[in-house]
Amino acid sequence: MAGSGFELSRRAFLGAMAAAPACAQSDGWVDLFNGKNLEGWRPQGKLDSWKIVEGRLSADGPMCHLFYAGPVRNADFKNFELEVEANARPNSNSGVYFHTVYQDSGWPNRGFEVQINNSQAREKKKTGSLYNVRNVYKQFVKDDEWFKLHVAVRNKNIQVRLNGMLVVDYVEPDPPVIPPSMEKERFLSHGTFALQCHDPASKAQFRSVRVRPLPDDLPTPAGVTATADDVFKQIIALNVRSYPMVDLHIHPLGQFTPDRALAKSRQDGIEYGLAVNGGVGNAVTDDAGLRRFFDALRGQPAFLGMQAEGREWLQMFSRAAVSQFDYVFTDSMTWTDNRGKRMRLWIPNEVGTIADPQEFMDTMTERTVGILEREPIDIYVNPTFLPDQLAKDYETLWSEGRRKRVVAAAAKNHIAIEINDRYKLPSPSFIKLAKAAGCKFTFGTNNAGTQYLGRSEYGLQMIGECSLAADDFWIPGMPGSNKAVDRKGDALR
Repeated sequence: MAGSGFELSRRAFLGAMAAAPACAQSDGWVDLFNGKNLEGWRPQGKLDSWKIVEGRLSADGPMCHLFYAGPVRNADFKNFELEVEANARPNSNSGVYFHTVYQDSGWPNRGFEVQINNSQAREKKKTGSLYNVRNVYKQFVKDDEWFKLHVAVRNKNIQVRLNGMLVVDYVEPDPPVIPPSMEKERFLSHGTFALQCHDPASKAQFRSVRVRPLPDDLPTPAGVTATADDVFKQIIALNVRSYPMVDLHIHPLGQFTPDRALAKSRQDGIEYGLAVNGGVGNAVTDDAGLRRFFDALRGQPAFLGMQAEGREWLQMFSRAAVSQFDYVFTDSMTWTDNRGKRMRLWIPNEVGTIADPQEFMDTMTERTVGILEREPIDIYVNPTFLPDQLAKDYETLWSEGRRKRVVAAAAKNHIAIEINDRYKLPSPSFIKLAKAAGCKFTFGTNNAGTQYLGRSEYGLQMIGECSLAADDFWIPGMPGSNKAVDRKGDALR
């Protein structure tokens, strides 16, 4: 681009700022929208899609992108902070582009997009997503509510904040990872900004667009690196294909604090669901404990979940307390046999010797189906787990008849089945059966502190081995899927 600031030195940068127009502020921020007209902006062909309404840029009409083409830095930015105040109507899809260039029509084929989408059902990627690179699947902003997007680019690092909350912290590896299905110029470079009018039903407004240019020779923040191994590449590729990279079974325990968990989530490109264990013998045993956990993590960029432990949990917690959470999950690893013996299947001393494996499996199947039928849960986790002494005969003991009973109960009650990274469960044959029955799936780790923390490798493997599609995965808050506690909350005290 002619007149590019791409090679500007720090001295040239300061000089350019000193010569900036009157809209420049003393702290280095420069307004790109004057609140009066489209001066400095260049729309694609359909000019009527962009209007000034009560001092705001209004996207309302056929698809049309509005590119900044004004004098600030000759509309060419490498490193910068961008702040946009926006408001999206229900079912609206919009976005903010950077490092792009003007084109007469179509979607910008250069640069990156920060997504704006609070509630549109067709698009799962929510407001704050670095589109197709680091997607966000939890809705943090309500429709018809003004919010602030802050985008910072510092060499190889992109950070996106939503109302001050850090939702994306992406480091582009060298060389960049660019899946074949993406345009060849989706990598950090330099360019201008653009706002998106997606379609006539996607109405959005922008009341402030301002930038603070940063030196072109600014380094990537210290200690921030990325290794583009095969898993990194697969996660990017699945993001492009709209697979929800979300791990809903993460416990912030011990040294693995919520802050550390969220940092790993952003680094790996997998959105987390942070969950508390509630039940007999756990840290949380009443409503007050649930509320303390929820209040401590309220406003964090993660889903919040409850793991219901043991069958007694139904009498321990109220519907109101459980309803705070985005989802509830449980397993069939804690139950009482026909002789009144309560056991946790991962503790050999509690299980004891299993004299009759067939009787054990019949009872376990019965208990599992009962859990899925009666308890207000959204996800069946650690699915089909067997005690150590039986695990070697998994495929035989989990007979077709037993599998079908469990799968049918999950499908009937709209309960997703976790693909568990820690235990490598369930087996591919079980997943294929569940998929054929119409079950949905989630990724889940079930970490113990910092142990067992991966990047959903088993789930990634199962996508290929079991031919799972993006729509085979469940996300909390998906349109048309009511929470289990809303459907079966009467089972709680």
